[in-house]
Amino acid sequence: MLRRWRICIHTKISRRYGDTVMARQVQLELGINGAFLTRRWEQPENWMRLTAELGYPAHEFCGDVLDPFFSGDSDYQMRTAGEVKAAAEKYGVHITDIYTGVATHRFHGLSHSDPSCRRRMMQWIYDTMDLALAMGTDRVGGHWDAISVEVMDAGDDAYEAAIDRLCDTFVEMAAVGAEKGIGAIYLEQMYIPSEVPWTLRQAEDILIGINRQKPAIPVYVTLDVGHMAGMHYGLEGEDLDYIAWLRRLAGFAEIVHLQQTTPDGSHHWPFTDEFNARGHICMGALMEALEEGHRTAFESPVSEYLQPVERSFLVAEIIPGSTKTETALLEELQISADYLKQWLPEGRLTLDL
Repeated sequence: MLRRWRICIHTKISRRYGDTVMARQVQLELGINGAFLTRRWEQPENWMRLTAELGYPAHEFCGDVLDPFFSGDSDYQMRTAGEVKAAAEKYGVHITDIYTGVATHRFHGLSHSDPSCRRRMMQWIYDTMDLALAMGTDRVGGHWDAISVEVMDAGDDAYEAAIDRLCDTFVEMAAVGAEKGIGAIYLEQMYIPSEVPWTLRQAEDILIGINRQKPAIPVYVTLDVGHMAGMHYGLEGEDLDYIAWLRRLAGFAEIVHLQQTTPDGSHHWPFTDEFNARGHICMGALMEALEEGHRTAFESPVSEYLQPVERSFLVAEIIPGSTKTETALLEELQISADYLKQWLPEGRLTLDL
């Protein structure tokens, strides 16, 4: 059994105004990503009932479950989103946000060299914002782009220009989101150079590059503890360490994706005895790094442009293979919830900083 993390850690370090030290709190909550539902359950009642019965107080809705381009027409989509909201209220589940699934990862999207492709992916995001609001959440997040090999082969200037354009695009999307009533957008950290940010320095630079333009709503990073597999493209050191990522950037992440995995891949395994023995994610160390990341957030250069978050959802992103039976899947998800609640009693925790 891993060492249980302390429920509250009190510290003297927090934001300082002149000679006054301002204490603050960060709320943590356990959630589950809805990817486990795809191609299995189609009724919103079941989506929220299963979330509650498995022991997760929060649900991060997966875009593959209700896709704005592929799931019926707009009438069906908005009606279904309303049913999600009603079912979530019925079962006491908090919808955190809508997050991209696999679909948008198949395209160059926001980083495509042709503006038509970029505009089309932006429309997907805007339509998803409407669905999110209908579900009762004001957050959307994910990854909507991949810089092409042609651009990366053209040299550093072309690569950096694509990143700068991406930052400008997020500022543009933030303006539209604010008009709709969206409160924040999330950009997920990845582990290959075509899907940025993929290094610690690049993540900080992109957060600064977007938020120094004073977007209408904040743009935060999403951290996934299985996305430090950049060794295949030559990364080394802290860029490969999920502990280092949490220490540096947890303070700017409202969403942290949890999965059991090995250092060289993002397997999205559950937290069962079998997979905990195979994987390297240690929840005790993870929680300590998470607390440190929140405690020291105001020491980061990012804090000059982006206010550290006041809440973080620790979302179990467990993605089963197609041959996993529903019985086995639900058992693994419930075992994972019980396991994670050793560090998040009742699925919630308050950090006093």
